[in-house]
Amino acid sequence: MTRFSLFILLMTLLTGVSCKKKEKKKFEVLRTKELAIKNQVHNQLLDIEKEQGWELLFDGETLEGWHLYNKPDSTQFSAWEVRNGTLFCNATDESKVFGDLVTDKAFENYELVFDWQMALRGNGGVFINVQELPEYTATYQTGPEYQLLEPEHMDTKTPLKRPGCLWGLSPQINKVEAKPTGQWNTARIVQQAGKIQFYLNGKLTAEEDLTSPDWRNKIKSSGFKDAPGFGKATHGKIALQNWYFESWFRNMKIREL
Repeated sequence: MTRFSLFILLMTLLTGVSCKKKEKKKFEVLRTKELAIKNQVHNQLLDIEKEQGWELLFDGETLEGWHLYNKPDSTQFSAWEVRNGTLFCNATDESKVFGDLVTDKAFENYELVFDWQMALRGNGGVFINVQELPEYTATYQTGPEYQLLEPEHMDTKTPLKRPGCLWGLSPQINKVEAKPTGQWNTARIVQQAGKIQFYLNGKLTAEEDLTSPDWRNKIKSSGFKDAPGFGKATHGKIALQNWYFESWFRNMKIREL
């Protein structure tokens, strides 16, 4: 064997060893990420969060603290259930009692954070300042909506219906896309002294003053103009919409401001 042939053979062996090391390193990195995701704790508060005043709205195991809008005795038969540590809306099962899920408590000045995802082409929402009274038959008659939307849904291209926006009233302040089904989005809602802010995946998507003339004018020129109770309250219950599409929620926590 010539020196040149020996050199080629040596380089080939070294290249093979190097590639195997890179593949092993890549596998170790991916495996570490996989384990980190698998072992991540959900629906629990850190000690620092407890000190900051955070409370869980969903404990990961029960529907405690929630009921169906205007149907509190039907919740156990509803489309809402706990599945694999998530608050799941089994909306495609027609044998279930239909209805939005509402908090037992009402809130005024608060910060709300939660993770969510929708089924393919899914459409849903989270309502704030919901008034639960006999004269109202649905959560949307009083409560403004934080829009939840899976990217494949046709409303993704409609400015007043994009994810994270204030549905039917305000387009996204900053453009942001929701993550597709199978991936988690993070929403944040802040309300203080009648002023609200919506965030999607860290970006501000809506901002309104519910006590201002501008807000009242927006309602008058919207699809809610004939809903006398809509958007007037600056306190109320929080509701999750049951809108014919499967949806999942987790890590729902709130703190009063």
